[in-house]
Amino acid sequence: MAAAPHPTYTAFLGFGLLARGALPAVALAVKRANETDPTQTVLIFEDATGRQIDLDLRGRYEEVLARLAVKTGEDEAPAEPRGRGRPKLGVTAREVTLLPRQWEWLSAQPGGASVTLRRLVDEAKRKDAQSGRSGRNAAYGFMSALAGNLPDFEEASRALFAGDRERFETLVASWPDDVRDHAIRMAFGA
Repeated sequence: MAAAPHPTYTAFLGFGLLARGALPAVALAVKRANETDPTQTVLIFEDATGRQIDLDLRGRYEEVLARLAVKTGEDEAPAEPRGRGRPKLGVTAREVTLLPRQWEWLSAQPGGASVTLRRLVDEAKRKDAQSGRSGRNAAYGFMSALAGNLPDFEEASRALFAGDRERFETLVASWPDDVRDHAIRMAFGA
């Protein structure tokens, strides 16, 4: 199994791109910008989901990085021994509600219900990535937060979900360069 790529983040200072990359580098760029002018608005987005995130940037650079390491699970020893299952894979037991006929079908599959459900989820994630749906959802999250008041936002959103790149690019052409370029990159790739 291939390792998952490291998540990337993008920070915007107003409508201008401030930083893009790994969370520690983006966080330090945002901290420097806040130290220069604490009244300016900086938004940070997780590129894979388009969700806006908040960071605790108080203190020295080392303190900020230490909090990020704990938040992302780096350099963190388990607080208590884990239970059964596959702890190294991060398997988490949760409740799933299905009809009896669905449980019967799952039980009859090779490997049982858990293996089958994991396989089905992985297949659905691959299809989402191939169809571009997850990228369009992420782009919409980003656009809603930063471009919701820009001209043609609603029409651009319709074009985005229709997968109409040409119309989307036409509608966002008047947006600030960094916002437009980032939305296009998220929605349709480089």
